[in-house]
Amino acid sequence: MQQPRLTRRALLATGAGVALARPAGAGSSVLRVRSYADMQVIDPGFTRASPEGDIARCLFRQLIQYKSGTSWEWELDAAEKIEQADPLTIAFALKPGIAWSGGFGTMTADDVRYSFERIADPAVKSPFHGDWATLDHVEVTGPLTGVIHLRQPFAPLWLSTLPWNAGMILCRKAMEQAGGRFTTEPPATCGPYMLKSWQPKQRTVFARNPDYVGAAADFDEIDVLPIEDAKTAELAFAAGELDITATSVGSLPNLRKATPAGAKLVVRPSIAFTWIGMNVAVPPFDDVRVRRAVQRAIDVDTILDAVYFGGATRATGIVAPGLLGHRDTKPLARDMDAAKRLLAEAGKSGGFACALDILNVTDRLTAAQIVQANLGELGIEVQINVHDSGTYWTLGDQSKGDAWKRLNLLLQRYTTAPDPSWATTWFVPSQIGVWNWERWDSPEFGALHAKALVEFDRAARAAMYVRMQDLMEESGAYLFLTHEVSSVLHRDSVSPGLMPDARFILPAMRHA
Repeated sequence: MQQPRLTRRALLATGAGVALARPAGAGSSVLRVRSYADMQVIDPGFTRASPEGDIARCLFRQLIQYKSGTSWEWELDAAEKIEQADPLTIAFALKPGIAWSGGFGTMTADDVRYSFERIADPAVKSPFHGDWATLDHVEVTGPLTGVIHLRQPFAPLWLSTLPWNAGMILCRKAMEQAGGRFTTEPPATCGPYMLKSWQPKQRTVFARNPDYVGAAADFDEIDVLPIEDAKTAELAFAAGELDITATSVGSLPNLRKATPAGAKLVVRPSIAFTWIGMNVAVPPFDDVRVRRAVQRAIDVDTILDAVYFGGATRATGIVAPGLLGHRDTKPLARDMDAAKRLLAEAGKSGGFACALDILNVTDRLTAAQIVQANLGELGIEVQINVHDSGTYWTLGDQSKGDAWKRLNLLLQRYTTAPDPSWATTWFVPSQIGVWNWERWDSPEFGALHAKALVEFDRAARAAMYVRMQDLMEESGAYLFLTHEVSSVLHRDSVSPGLMPDARFILPAMRHA
């Protein structure tokens, strides 16, 4: 799809459409939340994007969950107690009486066993298999008690497995009746909210679960509106149709100067990462010289100035500052002479035509147009293909067809968990055709990723992640852009439930 020209008039028209969707009810106990993508799969073993995890946290429970706040800490959720007896065993006891919907009884340790072993089973082909990379089995010792047995110690267990999506607990009986997998209709839930209705690409509505065991959800209802473009969401907020939304980084300077009346602005460091990737399986990007030429020709500083207005710094890799394994090095500088020389060596001095695929977001289009102009200086003609989220997140998925064969350049952004393994896991060889859309195949990278999962010496583990990011850059298949910053705009009547990087914890949202 050839890119549209997004004007302020078009954005206002889109925002008006959102504003007419539902009038704000004064005094109602309804929280209206913007999500950057509609749900496609909320099965915790197969979610496609971070907003689906937001939804799943409303419906399911975990042994432990992240606390809302500014540090990555966890608290008990479905577990009444949990402790690591030794490096290979974690004993847990569930809170009694956690009720499943649909008449499936209450949660048991067997549900925990089923949920964790399902993701760990290679035959299931969960893209999150690596979150349970060293799981041996879960032993059920009683109706509410069990022991997690590991084959090897697992460094990310408490930081990005148990409190993240792979730690969500499903009802074994309901799942088996449903065939072992679901997309948008969970066979049984037990979270603080229930799925009330879903209008694709319009609205997902959650109602408070009256059978929830624990502190009751604060809102009668949460309405999630999928609005892909952050600036459109800001207009919807201004029109009174949203109570909380993430904002674009480009809007931060103005929002800091003049936060809307009755609203508050939250700004946090982001651990997400953005990059430009190249499909190494498709000519001419199968030639490392072409990839390195593209790396050197793109003016990342101009992209950051145009998109983020000085609000974000350059990334040196996929692991954000402050996390173990951050790569403290100087980013690649733009060098057109080197780019031209590399293209000439590859026999492409006359340039070529290619495509750049992006999500339909204003900031991405701005960045893509700069890439288009930069590469045009080398004679590379770039067509920008803009997609909605439903299409975009299937482009590199080999199970969805052969669209991956037409991918050349990609402008990507991934959210991640605070353990560095959650950044590197998507680029191992086994993820080719799943989330490794660059189709880069590095046995050394894969071996380092596996080794780092069981390494507890922090310095040694950090060095492994630095080396992995070196390999990515040396491949030419990746140009690191930024980790951005995260910002959220909310009504002052709302006390937001947020992770340290400002991602939503919907069940933790409260009235102020």
